[in-house]
Amino acid sequence: MRKISGTGIVCCLAVFFMTLLSFCCVNAQFLPFEAPGEGNKIPSDVEIMYVKGINFLASTQTEAGTWNGNYGNQPGVIGLCIIAMLAHGDDLNTGKYANNIKKGIDAILKSANPKNGYLGESMYNHGFATLALAESYGMVHDKRIGPALKKAVKLILTAQAHNPRKAWRYSPESNDADTTVSGALLVALYAAANAGIEVPAKAIKDALKFYASCQSADGGFGYTSPGGSNMPRTAIGALVYSLSGNKKSDVYKNAFFYLRKNLDSGVQPQGYYYYYLYYASQAFFHSSNPSDWKKWNDLNIRTLKTMQSADGSWNGNHGPVFSTAAALLSLALNYRFLPIYERQK
Repeated sequence: MRKISGTGIVCCLAVFFMTLLSFCCVNAQFLPFEAPGEGNKIPSDVEIMYVKGINFLASTQTEAGTWNGNYGNQPGVIGLCIIAMLAHGDDLNTGKYANNIKKGIDAILKSANPKNGYLGESMYNHGFATLALAESYGMVHDKRIGPALKKAVKLILTAQAHNPRKAWRYSPESNDADTTVSGALLVALYAAANAGIEVPAKAIKDALKFYASCQSADGGFGYTSPGGSNMPRTAIGALVYSLSGNKKSDVYKNAFFYLRKNLDSGVQPQGYYYYYLYYASQAFFHSSNPSDWKKWNDLNIRTLKTMQSADGSWNGNHGPVFSTAAALLSLALNYRFLPIYERQK
């Protein structure tokens, strides 16, 4: 179980860290709009797809903890694969996928720059890999995770402090920022704070100001400025605002309106489909209206069922490893084992 430290975290993350949480659930959550005693019922199609998908990842992982093919040796993709395994709820140290998780974490830790803790060669990789370490910390038995996580968080915060826009882009030294890289790093900070790592309230507040500066009149988010809204970036923006407890803000409301409107009209994102699924599932899950999540989840389950290959993988323009991990994580909200998947009010 994991304890949150630092009262500064609480001040900013008013709902996400409403109290100094003493424990994080490692069992499926009881949700406020489930009838007492029902618990969380996993749709049978989800369990069938999920097991096939993580079996694909487990069987194709190399002894070095990486995956062959598109991006499979990058720490960020390795991290997403690990999180997909963590999210199923098996015993993380003795269960079926424990050795795969251990090998993946080892690969991430070996990728770290020994001086500053930089994971991989891009801040995309660093964000997703940091998220994997944060979700593993305190649950996976590896004493190296804590120190590596602290270093990784320090690098994120240092990069933000030096950035004129108080957000992030491709390298720690970047002087500009975009909403996609920033999303990966901001979610990693939320998860790290939830794991007990000190994250200043100002860091969260400054990053959210950057997102507000990139919101377009239609409620969607641009890449580096307003304009050119799309669904993946807007899902990221809605998610980071909801995780911060800012769901009453106009920024959040307008972003979610954009997402709901496009979902209702049947619009599908052009490109980056699995990347969109990863963020959109979380964004719809955090909606205050349970019908939003149900509509999204039902559609996502039906769609992914038709797209899964016989070997359990999904394939997209970033290859089967990334696509499978992202597809699984879009389904993982049905399990709700991970601390980062705790629903916010």
